[in-house]
Amino acid sequence: MILNISGRTDIINHYSDWMFKRFAAGYVLSRNSLFPNSVRRYELSPDKIDCLIFGSKNYAPVLERIHEITERFNTYFYYTITAYGKDIEPGIPDIDTSMNTLLALADIVGAQRVAWRYDPVLLTESYTVARHLETFEHMAKQLAGRIDRCIFSFVEMYRKHETNLPELITITAAEMDEIARGLGGIATKYGLILQTCGPEENYARYGIQTSGCVTLDILGQANGLQFRDIKHKGFRKGCHCIESRDMGALNSCLNGCKYCYANKNAQLPRENYLLHDPDSPLLIGHLKPTDKLEPGLQKTFLKSKAQLQTTIDLAPKTEEKKRKESC
Repeated sequence: MILNISGRTDIINHYSDWMFKRFAAGYVLSRNSLFPNSVRRYELSPDKIDCLIFGSKNYAPVLERIHEITERFNTYFYYTITAYGKDIEPGIPDIDTSMNTLLALADIVGAQRVAWRYDPVLLTESYTVARHLETFEHMAKQLAGRIDRCIFSFVEMYRKHETNLPELITITAAEMDEIARGLGGIATKYGLILQTCGPEENYARYGIQTSGCVTLDILGQANGLQFRDIKHKGFRKGCHCIESRDMGALNSCLNGCKYCYANKNAQLPRENYLLHDPDSPLLIGHLKPTDKLEPGLQKTFLKSKAQLQTTIDLAPKTEEKKRKESC
């Protein structure tokens, strides 16, 4: 099982005390976002979880304690840092502060377990193609060689953006190509692995990889794990990521990003935060009498001992092994 912390909200930035308490308790409850009365219980133990994936725009609140988790679990961290300021991301530290935090995180957990997300890429009168490329190079110059990879994607247009982000300019295919070409050139210049996320066009011609951002290959290489050959179902059309379970909740992120996909509007997260109890097994609120509580499915994606042995037996023999066997 892959557990996501979290694709629904920024737990690290706003609910880290709750998160550490859940790991201390050894379990967490997660409410189904489509069927609110359906609640799943997930055991937070290394024998039940193949890997934890973290996503946040500010890891500063957990730097002193994240070792409590990384010393027990396989992990991978996604750190989103974009070109935007407080006008678009009001609850996020400035770029240079964020980069320093990212580098501190990489020093603690290992560069091979940290990816930088530069997304979503969007355009306004202030955030032009030229500004994106200038900012990306400023960041790439400092982060290259210190992290595992960079992942970018273009903004997905939703109707709520008309209200939440009226300054958003529809990005054209030509502008996407110009941005991809520029980002690819900068990544090549600094030896940075760059890949797209989701259903973006194939930009391999610019040296940009096209695979899921959460794949068993990435998680396995980062943690020295061998996974079974499992189809990556993804989360939406065109997505190539491996399936995971999430311990977060929609409409609870306080970052205030105007392009947010997980918040319906700016008011709901503030209302839901008032329902947050750091001692509750649920991120928002408590278990209700009408809730249907069931154990979550926690099947492993790892190869069994027999499969690992078969892999070893079938691996090409080195000249040294051949020489010893012939003696």
